[in-house]
Amino acid sequence: MTYFQHLEELRRRIIVSAIALVVAFAVAWLFAWDILAILKNPAGGVTLNYMSPMEPFLVRFKLAMFGAVILALPVILFEILSFASPALKAKERRYTIGILVMIVLFFAAGVIFGYRVIMPPGIRWLFNVAGTQMRPVLSANQYVTFMGWFMIGLGVSFETPIFIWMLVALGVVTPEQLVKQWRWAVIIILLAASIITPDWSPVTMTLVAIPMGILYILSILLARFTTRRRRAAAATLEAAEAE
Repeated sequence: MTYFQHLEELRRRIIVSAIALVVAFAVAWLFAWDILAILKNPAGGVTLNYMSPMEPFLVRFKLAMFGAVILALPVILFEILSFASPALKAKERRYTIGILVMIVLFFAAGVIFGYRVIMPPGIRWLFNVAGTQMRPVLSANQYVTFMGWFMIGLGVSFETPIFIWMLVALGVVTPEQLVKQWRWAVIIILLAASIITPDWSPVTMTLVAIPMGILYILSILLARFTTRRRRAAAATLEAAEAE
């Protein structure tokens, strides 16, 4: 393909992704208040308030945006991988759909884990800090922003195995380096957990850090499997050439 053909292909992929986002936005807009009702569950169905005439519109817009990103994610990832696939070898191209499925599954697992496991105790802990001295008057806009960014952040953090596997597949790092640098990995995991966690409670930070540590170990195992297969294939090829 020429340079301009690449640009045309990129333009088409961007248009398809944009259409997917618009359609997903429209669907999420229609079900925005149902989504909000789901997001309120970790806080015990707390009553949300709005502080300005524009806030209900902003809340619905944010709900639709967060919903659109999650709903359109498979299509966007497929377009990205499809655009990159011509640069891949035939054997690598066969893994494209599998990688796409794994990315979506890991992201969904992170979102569900945050919603089911992290948010309920995290929000309860934050409310309990006030004791009997204050009562909550929660802004709907701030609550939706808080929940949306937290769950998306945790969903992205669950992509660690896929991200590290890609780095190993590209030869940027090796499994031996991942094992050797485990202390840095622990520091990065704890730092990420403190950023993602909705509160600074040691309990919820630990609940975030433990699965991230497990995912790092899973990344090393996956990287070793990939490297072992690659080295075995290279050894077989060398033996065949020697004959």
